Amino acid sequence: MLSIEGLIVNKKITRGRIEINPETGLIESVTLPTGRADIILADELIFPGFIDLHVHAREDTSHAQDYKEDFATAGEAAINGGVVAFAEMPNNPVPPVDDASYDAKKELTKKSKVTVLLYAGIGENTKPLSRKTPYKVYMGPSVGTLFFKSILDLEKVLAQYHGCFVSFHTEDPEILEAHKGEATHEARRPKEAEISAVDFALQMIEKYNLKGKICHCSTREGIEKIKNAKDRGLDVVAEVSPHHLYFSQNMITENNRDWMQMNPPLRSESDRNYLVEALRAGTIDFLATDHAPHTEEEKLKGTSGTPQLDTYGPFTTFLMKEHGFTPADIVRVCSNNPGNFLNNFISGKPAEKNIQAGKYGKIEEGYIGSLTILSMEKPIKITKNILKTKCGWSPFEDITFPGSVAMTIIKGIPHQSKA
Repeated sequence: MLSIEGLIVNKKITRGRIEINPETGLIESVTLPTGRADIILADELIFPGFIDLHVHAREDTSHAQDYKEDFATAGEAAINGGVVAFAEMPNNPVPPVDDASYDAKKELTKKSKVTVLLYAGIGENTKPLSRKTPYKVYMGPSVGTLFFKSILDLEKVLAQYHGCFVSFHTEDPEILEAHKGEATHEARRPKEAEISAVDFALQMIEKYNLKGKICHCSTREGIEKIKNAKDRGLDVVAEVSPHHLYFSQNMITENNRDWMQMNPPLRSESDRNYLVEALRAGTIDFLATDHAPHTEEEKLKGTSGTPQLDTYGPFTTFLMKEHGFTPADIVRVCSNNPGNFLNNFISGKPAEKNIQAGKYGKIEEGYIGSLTILSMEKPIKITKNILKTKCGWSPFEDITFPGSVAMTIIKGIPHQSKA
């Protein structure tokens, strides 16, 4: 039995003792402190384990991109960043688009020390799988070939996914096509493409009764549309990524332009500030990295995306220290909400075949004993030598975050972190 005493963060902060059974990986009790715990913490904060719902681990059955990342190294980077579970995207050379390809890729996830949920891909000729799973649709060109060239083609396919969990990469392919000759990446993927695509995604969510999620939101106008849809009862949630909360277009220089390229691109400082407030207010539901571990050589050739699993935990301390997020706010967007999403697909009774007992998202008896422990008094400077991602770089290099990950507990097993 692993026992931990310290400041436990759920809806509020209380000092207590958590006991985790290492055989089941579940929390057996949460009680008052006794002073006889295996791990006794003073000022560190113990959170329900952080969950990242938007990760590209790059490994698939072709193994063509294992040089960037694989499920083993993605799991190490996750633990380093205080992430205890992640959901992985399907835009691979061999995408998981049916039962056989999904199961084959799922077998590869066993390399990871953290729980991995796979999204299935939606493409031009796909149909829903035979089991309950989340889906990802790329409305416009991104990394990989799993995308649509017109929204009319997309609707024909989405009609078959009635009632399913569908996450949308929202960039209107026709607007992207019209701007493909512009001089900069930001101009080639203008905010109008995202705003238009959010409109269309919301229409599809309503028309086909989808459980919708809008990924890596980057514009104020898009978030306002999502908020209005929520207010009228539409089943839709939203993600935001750390890079859209930290960087803006006015930070792009000729020296860093290649490193700051992602889809959707960085937006204005006004958009950035609005996204921060929307996340704190609860309009945006999840902090999700869009971890995209391309090599440094690929970045210099114009590949979009940045690796961020290693820095997930330290980034939350920036939100708390610099933007007034409370620890309870962080629990909501990093633990509770993503845990509720994950639990739709992985939790159940121990006797159910291939389904994990317990749930994620809270520090309570019967929940999975995976925890994120942050030190708010130990700043961390992000350098290459502390990273675990295989691609070996970070967009936050040389940035000092005000706090760090002290430890990550995975189903009762402690792991020290460099970040």
